[in-house]
Amino acid sequence: MRPFDVSPHLDALIDTYPTAMGVAQASTEGGRRARVALARLWLSEGVPFAFRERPAVYESMRSWLASRLSVDPKEITLIGSARVGQSLSPSRLGRPFSSASDLDLAVVSSDLFARIAAEFNTWVYGYERGEANPANSRERGFWDDHLQRGPDLIGRGFLDSKMIPLRAPYALAQEIGQTMYLLKEKLALTPAAPVVARADVRVYKNWDAFARQVETSLVFEPFLTNGQSNQASQPSALGGT
Repeated sequence: MRPFDVSPHLDALIDTYPTAMGVAQASTEGGRRARVALARLWLSEGVPFAFRERPAVYESMRSWLASRLSVDPKEITLIGSARVGQSLSPSRLGRPFSSASDLDLAVVSSDLFARIAAEFNTWVYGYERGEANPANSRERGFWDDHLQRGPDLIGRGFLDSKMIPLRAPYALAQEIGQTMYLLKEKLALTPAAPVVARADVRVYKNWDAFARQVETSLVFEPFLTNGQSNQASQPSALGGT
């Protein structure tokens, strides 16, 4: 019988909230095996840094979100700087979580993913037929970007709810948008809860899609000689600050 095989590049990460540089180094030196472990454990489980002063608020928040989104509370997790306390996005690597940070939520639910993917396709159909029209050129730019990227993201097993306009007849997108607004307001009223700039949600088809996307986002370029890293190749799954 052999002992459990652990990547040596993860041995230095013994804290619940590892530093951004520690994550970047383990990701760079440990390869995909280390990145998958980071995605599954440090970046998806446990009490997030933002709720460390009052962990019960996090559970209460998840229960409230679950009731509004018709999912199980265990299917909701938090990523980004709110999870580990520092941003893992390339241009903000190491920036501390603060009231200027976003709350980046992930919902891992095959049912909700199927619903939001179907609603996205309904919007695409209406936009391409001229039945849904943007309010101005700026919004058209966003719509065209979402129209181009959305099918690929769905094929990879996830979609951001904000890629669907908050308009009728897109009831699910409207419900999620309203829920994110109320979440921010409720947190502001709750003692010892984090104050955030905004809240967003990404819906994943399953945990494999979640781990795969987060692992991909942890691919950092080689470290420079001064110990600082270059930008990561795909930061989007890790959220901002």
